[in-house]
Amino acid sequence: MYKSNRWVVVKSVVFVEAMAAKEVDFVLVWDAKNDASRTEDAKEKRNIFEKNLREEGLTLETEKIEGTDYTFLKIHAPIEVLRRYAEILKLRMPMKQFPHLNELKNRGSALISEVKSWFSILTDYFRVDPRMFPQKDQKMTAVYTREKEYLFDVNEDEFFTPAVRARIVDFILRRKRYTDNDLDDFAFGIERLLTAGVYFAAYPLHDGDLKTPGSQRYLLYNEWAALGKGLKYQPLDAVKEYFGVKIGLYFAWLGFYTHMLIPASLLGALCFLYGCLTLSSNQHSQDICHKYGNETMCPLCDKLCKYWELKESCFYAELTYLFDNDATVFFAIVMSLWSAVFLECWKRYSAEITHKWDLTGFDIHEEHPRPEYLIRLKHVKRKETNVITNVPEPYVPFWRMKLPYTLFSVSMVLFLISLAVAAVVAVVFYRVSLMLTFSKDDSYGVHSWGLLYVNTTAACINLVFIFFFNWLYSYLAEYLTELELHRTQTQFDDSVTLKMYLLQFVNYYSAIFYIAFIKGKFVGYPAKYTRLFGTLRQEECAPGGCMSELCIQLATIMVGKQAMNTVMEMLWPIAMKSYQKFTLMTGISKEDKSETFSAQWMKDAKLLDWGPRSLFPEYLEMVWYTILDSISKIAVISNAFIIAFTSNFIPKMVYRYGLHKIDDPRYGKLDGFLDYSLATFSTSDLDAKSQRDTNSTLDDHSIGHAVTEWNGLLEINNCPCRYPTFRYSYDHHDPEMKYKRTDFYWKVWMARLAFVVVFENVVAVCVLFLRWAIPDIPRKLEDTIRREMYLTNEIIIKQEMLRARGVSGGDGTAWNPISGEKELELVRCTTSTNSLRKRNTKQDALEERNRQTAEVMV
Repeated sequence: MYKSNRWVVVKSVVFVEAMAAKEVDFVLVWDAKNDASRTEDAKEKRNIFEKNLREEGLTLETEKIEGTDYTFLKIHAPIEVLRRYAEILKLRMPMKQFPHLNELKNRGSALISEVKSWFSILTDYFRVDPRMFPQKDQKMTAVYTREKEYLFDVNEDEFFTPAVRARIVDFILRRKRYTDNDLDDFAFGIERLLTAGVYFAAYPLHDGDLKTPGSQRYLLYNEWAALGKGLKYQPLDAVKEYFGVKIGLYFAWLGFYTHMLIPASLLGALCFLYGCLTLSSNQHSQDICHKYGNETMCPLCDKLCKYWELKESCFYAELTYLFDNDATVFFAIVMSLWSAVFLECWKRYSAEITHKWDLTGFDIHEEHPRPEYLIRLKHVKRKETNVITNVPEPYVPFWRMKLPYTLFSVSMVLFLISLAVAAVVAVVFYRVSLMLTFSKDDSYGVHSWGLLYVNTTAACINLVFIFFFNWLYSYLAEYLTELELHRTQTQFDDSVTLKMYLLQFVNYYSAIFYIAFIKGKFVGYPAKYTRLFGTLRQEECAPGGCMSELCIQLATIMVGKQAMNTVMEMLWPIAMKSYQKFTLMTGISKEDKSETFSAQWMKDAKLLDWGPRSLFPEYLEMVWYTILDSISKIAVISNAFIIAFTSNFIPKMVYRYGLHKIDDPRYGKLDGFLDYSLATFSTSDLDAKSQRDTNSTLDDHSIGHAVTEWNGLLEINNCPCRYPTFRYSYDHHDPEMKYKRTDFYWKVWMARLAFVVVFENVVAVCVLFLRWAIPDIPRKLEDTIRREMYLTNEIIIKQEMLRARGVSGGDGTAWNPISGEKELELVRCTTSTNSLRKRNTKQDALEERNRQTAEVMV
């Protein structure tokens, strides 16, 4: 019922004029209205190229769509071509099924099997319907060779799957010449013809229509890609068979990553819930809102900003506590270990997937030069012989081309990084100016809802910059990499990967880095603020710290990025598909549209080109182990520094256990911590740049009697104000220590450095233990791989021995691999046993003759 209709006589996937149904393995399209494809040179290239394809054994059929300028060339690979190129490519193909072979996989602990059976009751709801995606037995594979074809069931319908057929045809298309000029060493390959416009598109066919039941495409669309199936396990084998290994591995990673995020997200939710439940008993936020709420705080900007009460930041302090509480440190440590566990478990899971999909012995073939590389070097007369292919290739002048373009590329990357940093600075100016505007009118609630509004809008503006720069970087990275003259596609992709990862890393995390490690760290104090360019004061964090602002920025970037990517991935392909369909159907009469558009090659022509790097953004963020490992290390380091230098965890711990003696009632408590963390400043010490215009403020009666009194009288009467830092007060008994750093500040600084060192080492030791305790490849899988290799060799030896003895149909001999060693040993000893019997017979005859001779003599 669910058999692929690629093997059924369906008009949309088979040749039209052929007497017998033949599967269409690949389609080439050219557009007659394109100037590059209708020239005589293009026609000659197509004719030579198609002639070489026919000489290779491929079956071709051309179909012109009436009323349009499009011509479709359908390609079919006969079985002889598939057999020949499967041997050339050394493809690993499934061997015949031997009796009792599955018994090897059924061996295991009965207890573990019983536990799995009970656990499966809970997970059956999330599994795909086995009737639609039946579990296929994993067959043993071997490198295909026609000399040992008796090991393979070549006549089986699905021996050469559509993916294998398309791969073989694609391999041929990439290597066939399109000119008879022997002097042109690089006049070959469909990629060069596509680049030159000789062909419009080249693609394999989909398996039927999305809305027609019975095809694998219909099943995947409705049972896997549908939104309602999001909670179901993925049919990864079917995805891999249909879309290929790269996409299959990506979705395998995505499913595994999602599963691993479940415990992490639950733990994060519990930590957040802990903050919500303990908010009312949190002494620090309660002190800000009540006990010390009437403390007068120094202005946050020069001249125009007002003095304000500490309780105005009450909401922001409570919001900060939800993300910066005692459970936060525990969560950071667990997540650092989680990243290590995730990487180790992913390596184990990927080892199982690669073994199941026969990727363990995958070899990369020698790559030919890229067409763009050859075009840029066509004027270079000097040639060098490639040591691998022994083919002369253009020489890249180092001083004239390679070095200047590389230096230009590096300088442009640095310039693009500076643009991202400049965007962060622009957002900083936006926050400062908006805070200044709000400070003029306290009805905005500058230290509660106003701060939330400013930080949220700033994060959204920063997100817009990120989207713009990502779009700019994607084009410039490819352009700069093209200038660097990389010979192969792999070298080109590696260079693009490095640029894009570096640029996107700075683009995404520069604002986060600024908030976490720079903002509020070098402010100075009212009498001596640290100023940029001699005039601009640095931003200050709220009394509760910058942790809440950091969370807002991080959430806005991550959620906004995913939302925008989802919209673009869903809406953009639909729009482009509609445009492609419109251009293809232009000129076709209404009567012919239904019949013409029913052909599968016509339906697939309107789809978007997948391109060589369509999964590049996903692999850049997710799948590549090197990137994952780098991100995990950066995450551990950033967690340590954020806890130490951004949150208030270290100052609170030092105050609890390092400031008071054990017998002191305040030991282990936060009583007085807020007052201890706020320094006192005398307004008489304000510098000229910070001195307020008292005449203008005395006329301001819109704020309320308390604030109005401060605005006019604090500076006149030299009253003190408070600001968050660990400095001595203005009335310190030693005038030389006035506004200097306190001893407590240096204790906190040393404790922060010590925490980073301890945190990194503890996590490193735990990671080393986890890597030792979790092998990259499961022991059972190692044994299975070794066993399969052994059995494959033994099967080949047995079959060869049977063939050597002249046993016809040796492949049909029943053989039990469980006890196959004894049977194989018996086969090996058959010839020697017969010889031994012959020698024994001769010896018995000689002894009988000697006995008779002795009797005669007697």
